Amino acid sequence: MQNSPIITKMQVIPVAGYDGMLMTLSGAHAPCFTRNLVVLTDNAGHTGVGEIHGGDYTCDCLNAVRPLVEGQPVARYREVLQKIHRIAKHADGDDGEGIQTLDISKLKFVVKSEWAIECAMLDLMGQFLGVPMCTLLGEGQQRKEVEMLGYMFYVSDKNKVPAGEMQYLDESDSPDPWFRLRRQEMLTPERLVEQAEALNEKYGFHNFKLKGGVLRGEEEMEGLRAIKKRFPEARVNIDPNGAWSLDEAIRLCKSMRDVLTYIEDPCGPEAGYSGREIMREFKNAVQMPVATNMIATDWRQFYHTVSLNACDIILADPHFWGFDGAIRMSQLLDSWGLTWGVHSNNHFDITLAAFAQVGAAAVGEPAPLDTHWIWQDGQDLLLDAPKIVNGKLQVPDAPPVQRPAQPRPGRCKVHAVPDPRLEVRPQEARSGALRKRRTPCRSKRSRPTCRARSWCWTA
Repeated sequence: MQNSPIITKMQVIPVAGYDGMLMTLSGAHAPCFTRNLVVLTDNAGHTGVGEIHGGDYTCDCLNAVRPLVEGQPVARYREVLQKIHRIAKHADGDDGEGIQTLDISKLKFVVKSEWAIECAMLDLMGQFLGVPMCTLLGEGQQRKEVEMLGYMFYVSDKNKVPAGEMQYLDESDSPDPWFRLRRQEMLTPERLVEQAEALNEKYGFHNFKLKGGVLRGEEEMEGLRAIKKRFPEARVNIDPNGAWSLDEAIRLCKSMRDVLTYIEDPCGPEAGYSGREIMREFKNAVQMPVATNMIATDWRQFYHTVSLNACDIILADPHFWGFDGAIRMSQLLDSWGLTWGVHSNNHFDITLAAFAQVGAAAVGEPAPLDTHWIWQDGQDLLLDAPKIVNGKLQVPDAPPVQRPAQPRPGRCKVHAVPDPRLEVRPQEARSGALRKRRTPCRSKRSRPTCRARSWCWTA
């Protein structure tokens, strides 16, 4: 396209947001989380945005390829991505295992930083053509609304954090009932039901997934039964991140056929067998649908997963697979009678808007999409943040990932944590954008049944 706008500037902006003391197999979420934004500007006056996982590794990767992006026509976004892929090198420490053992240090090898560039370029391309991003993906737009699920967590007591360490946000004075509740301790079936009720009331969720691997398996099954009893028509699922042994997973789940719709990554590598082989044995034993975002995070792993018939639902995150790759995965799964979905982690509303677009383009009957955004709701980066209503995201007709409230340069208002131990300084190239300087440190967090680990960010 000879008339395609030219990308004149690429910015990589690290940002931080507040989080709660959400419990997982790896420990507690830290008081704040980080993400990297890609902001592209073209000579037509448009701005495209993308969001990816945080950290210096990802930030450095993005900045390294800036010369391959600036000066390129927006319409040649595929060629730009090809060039990035061709120069990519195998990172030191990447043994190809991925995250099938939930080694969080390897997540950076699974997340592909260039997909934030893909998102921003598709955003610009949509504005150039006057169409939503989803029409540029796969076979085009398949639906106008995308069903989401309520991602539930056990929440520990934030008051256990020792004095002198970064404290969790206190929302006890918020006028919003969900905002007040999400910072409170929730470790019992009764409190889980209260959490599900609040999510149903605020967002209209009809489906729920509980992050497991926190308490004893029997206690987590009790919590799931309580949720199902309160919402008998709901689809209820659990994701213990491979926390259970094969025998334990079979024992816990075999009697849950009337409660669980599917089970996500119940067990992992064991006794010399890969997570894919163990999951196949689990499926044989319980005869229930199984989902994963741990044992099939690239095409080679996916090949072995489907060869063993180890999973029914592949949660193909755009941040792992890219937007084009995620939609190709949906096409393949639909052809084979399998199911596509999306997993998430902490994210801002830019990712939520992108999920609406990729979910709208996925073929077949996708599983309800995950989102952590409900735990970050209220920390909007976009001027017109998407909203979950009746459990669904509406796909906007406007071309951008998400249109601004009013036309003006700079479509994001960038949020950062105003903690005195985080140095926040203006980003010279962009009004209102904030950067942070961060130093990772290991910190211990209290959890009910095991030693917890998490990352916190201090000066």
